[in-house]
Amino acid sequence: MAFSVNSNAGSVAVYNALAKTQASTQKAQLQLATGKKVNSAADDTSGWAIGKQLEATSLKMKSQLANIGNAKNFLSTAESALQQVYDKLNQIQSKQEDAVDPTKDKTSLENDIKTLADEIDSIFKNTTVGSTNILTSASHSFAAGSTAVDINIGAKLGFATDTSVETTNLGQLTTAAGTDVTGTSAKTATGNLQTAVRAAITYIGNKTQVLTSREDFLSTSIANNDSAIAQIFDTDTLKDQMSASQGAVGSQLATAMMSQMNAAPQQMLQLFR
Repeated sequence: MAFSVNSNAGSVAVYNALAKTQASTQKAQLQLATGKKVNSAADDTSGWAIGKQLEATSLKMKSQLANIGNAKNFLSTAESALQQVYDKLNQIQSKQEDAVDPTKDKTSLENDIKTLADEIDSIFKNTTVGSTNILTSASHSFAAGSTAVDINIGAKLGFATDTSVETTNLGQLTTAAGTDVTGTSAKTATGNLQTAVRAAITYIGNKTQVLTSREDFLSTSIANNDSAIAQIFDTDTLKDQMSASQGAVGSQLATAMMSQMNAAPQQMLQLFR
């Protein structure tokens, strides 16, 4: 082995080793600090690209899941309102039958029916989510998975696309309620509206089932997607802790060796004393 005062190859080698050890230690410390083993594309180019695509897909599915929640709330509100309508129609039918009894006060029964009919009219016109009337409006589309779910309760109830135009059945009911309650037109209007409300409630139930199925599928897909993202990005805490500890010890040893290597030329000068 040659001894030299001008060059210190050993010191350079130790310096390079120290730099690599510190870089490795800093990487492990960064991964521990962020909780991620891929903090930039340089860490794992293909993994970063795939992971980001999965993150975008997961965010999209989570938005769709939120849309499903809104759609189910939309349907639930509509069903609650229509249940009230149906109950009031049953009351109207009962009073229509009572009016046939000559011992009953027909005028009072007519007033009761008119009040119930007006309340039904109010429910139809004032059941809203936000600023949207959900019983008389046209179709609404909710992004819920691979395809959108369209909901059009107004069509089932006989409302035109123009929400100012009442269903024929509702119009007949409110008109007939103020006239002879025992007449055929009043009873027919009541029965027709009952049929439409039943159809609408059944329609709501079917749409809710579809949304629940989509909800279950999306929830499972999101869980699987998030698991795949974690596999790509999440750090192995124990492994990185070990690497950081080993790096810290290695850096101390390399620093000590660096000191000794730098002292070697000084030791050579002692031969000239």
